[in-house]
Amino acid sequence: MARSPLTREAVLEAAAALVRRRGPDALTMRGLAAELGTAVTSIYWHVGNREQLLDALVERTVRDMGAIRPAGGTPAERIVSVARSMRRELRERPHLIGMVHERGLTDRMFLPAQRALVAEVRAAGLRGARAADAVRAVQFQVVGFVLVERNRERSPVQSPGEGELWDPPPGSAADDPDLARALARPADPERLFLLSVRALTESLLRAPGA
Repeated sequence: MARSPLTREAVLEAAAALVRRRGPDALTMRGLAAELGTAVTSIYWHVGNREQLLDALVERTVRDMGAIRPAGGTPAERIVSVARSMRRELRERPHLIGMVHERGLTDRMFLPAQRALVAEVRAAGLRGARAADAVRAVQFQVVGFVLVERNRERSPVQSPGEGELWDPPPGSAADDPDLARALARPADPERLFLLSVRALTESLLRAPGA
């Protein structure tokens, strides 16, 4: 069966997959050519040299982050949907996001998501500095949560771990064994993310003095 002609998009997709698996340092022109089963000269033909390839990957990542679209029946639901999409994109491509940051394009990458959030906070009645604060608060919540998640995932095994520290329940939690048992169980990041971003969104959209 004849192999499909190599395209620039196929090269970028393979390069992005390689970076996601092994990081930017693993991306070499020879390694990429081997992944694609083609000659190194073909890679150069489609994307130029390695620096040009990295630039193209950064632009592709910025473009992909711009594909975030709100979903839901209310501004609050749509804000939460944007936050969930941002978290998913950041978690799926940490090395590529890091490359975007190193090239000084982080603000540009987040601009489409910011615009989506602006539309929703305005639909909820927020204006001016209050609307800007709401947009940034959601963005910071997402980025901060992802950073904490990644730090926990990459940290060495803790001894004693959280479960051991809360079993048996110490001091102030002794009169609330359900609390101690809950803290002794592993955290559920997805549930905690939704809990926190929904609470934040509801608070931000609440009318002053309500």
